[in-house]
Amino acid sequence: MSSEANLLPLIVEPAQLAEHLDAPSLLVIDVPLRSESHDQGHVPGAVYLDFKRLLRGEGEVPNEVPDVAALSRLFSSLGLTRDTHVVAYDDEGGGWAGRLLWTLELIGHTRYSYLNGGLHAWRGAGLPLSTEPTTPTPSDYEAEILHPEVAIDRVELQERLGAKGFAVWDARSRAEYDGEKGDNRRLGHIPGAVNLDWTDAMDKDRDLRLRDYAELITELEALGLTPDMEVVTHCQSHHRSGFTWLVGKALGFEKMRGYAGSWQEWGNRDDTPIEK
Repeated sequence: MSSEANLLPLIVEPAQLAEHLDAPSLLVIDVPLRSESHDQGHVPGAVYLDFKRLLRGEGEVPNEVPDVAALSRLFSSLGLTRDTHVVAYDDEGGGWAGRLLWTLELIGHTRYSYLNGGLHAWRGAGLPLSTEPTTPTPSDYEAEILHPEVAIDRVELQERLGAKGFAVWDARSRAEYDGEKGDNRRLGHIPGAVNLDWTDAMDKDRDLRLRDYAELITELEALGLTPDMEVVTHCQSHHRSGFTWLVGKALGFEKMRGYAGSWQEWGNRDDTPIEK
């Protein structure tokens, strides 16, 4: 589906979304960090999604992508169809919303947007909130992994380390990156990875919207990340890096990839190279 056919741009402002809330093909999904935030007030008509459903939830790497059967159940329960335009948001600046959009990209559903700043920006714009639950009309969505290149597994990542035009963006805190904190068997970072904390891409003075694009690109370039590169982003569980993946997309990075295993996988093995 070409982007011209999309109802809204990738990054949509609250006022812009408010004008389109009645569009029949629109599905607004609230995927908050705190479930009670949805009950306390959400974008009118938004459907609640428990972020845990974006994770496999079992096995050695519970933060991996669910299998296609689970993804089919998930998106059918949300009422997703091929024609649906999804707008995702959350209550924390874009982590779980980004993970949702990354998952949609993985299954080839490219009609999607992020509500810039999420709930904070919607509230800040003085737009109405609803406490009425919205029950979606279930669909029969059959998910397939149509864009596998949006993800990367540990084996490929390890093989590609140090390759020309390939880079790793660690979205964790500086202390985690430096190996000073974390609850994994091994602490530190992937060799050669650069660190920009996910919250540093948010504008604290503008209700957690994405920061000025030119400034962000300048900062990322100073770290060695340029839009023509293949950039893998990760955190501890590919939650914070759901947002940094989205930031890269918004900035025009040609090949943003997410490492779902993240440090949960990398830092709990004995055969992965680690720097401090």
